[in-house]
Amino acid sequence: MKKSGNTILVTGGGTGIGRALAEAFHAAGNTVIVAGRRRAALDAVVAANPGIAAIELDATDPQAIEAFAKDVVARFPGLNVLVNNAGIMQTENLRDPAFVATAEATVATNLLGPIRLTAALLPHLETRADAAILNVTSGLAFVPFALTPTYSATKAALHSWTMSLGHQLKGTSVEAIEIAPPYVQTELMGPQQAVDPRAMPLADFIAEVMAILDRDPTPSEVIVGRCEPLRHAERDGKTAEIFAALAAR
Repeated sequence: MKKSGNTILVTGGGTGIGRALAEAFHAAGNTVIVAGRRRAALDAVVAANPGIAAIELDATDPQAIEAFAKDVVARFPGLNVLVNNAGIMQTENLRDPAFVATAEATVATNLLGPIRLTAALLPHLETRADAAILNVTSGLAFVPFALTPTYSATKAALHSWTMSLGHQLKGTSVEAIEIAPPYVQTELMGPQQAVDPRAMPLADFIAEVMAILDRDPTPSEVIVGRCEPLRHAERDGKTAEIFAALAAR
């Protein structure tokens, strides 16, 4: 993946990891578009970063995704990088049937959203040189967090899907790259997460991600040091131990 000179679309770009990635890509000399459902959050990114563009997107709506894809390509024909980052993470009690509504919303946002947007934009991306699709998964793709079972499952599915995407894109101009964050100081699960000392500082996470993306060749998996125990838990025989530790939080 080129470090600069790209036109990059970041979904879920109004807050958290999405916003921080967008700002880092912008600072590195790329044209950046952030997308998300909350107009106020997008406007805040634009106000703080002159030159970044913003377009509203409901990643759960198939028709909205199709219309969005046509609009963004028309407005930014140089688009060559898609960052599928939009996601939700909510706790679920699997013994309460009401959890199904949360599970369905999580699957629609975290898994179907990236699949649908990739499908809508891939024909265009294949016409661009040095193109890439970056899917943001989670360390929980490798060891689930028992309190967020559907979130963990969608990230495991997206990890698997990204591997297959990369294989099918061999011989094209498009790379498939996975970014798997550890527990990071964002507000994904509420304001308390942003100040939790157990979480990796957001700035540190972004700095390490950008350094990995700058490697030549770019790795197909971007795994920061704090996420390596999760990524390699099965190899190291630590899955049950780490699962129990996460569940005890």
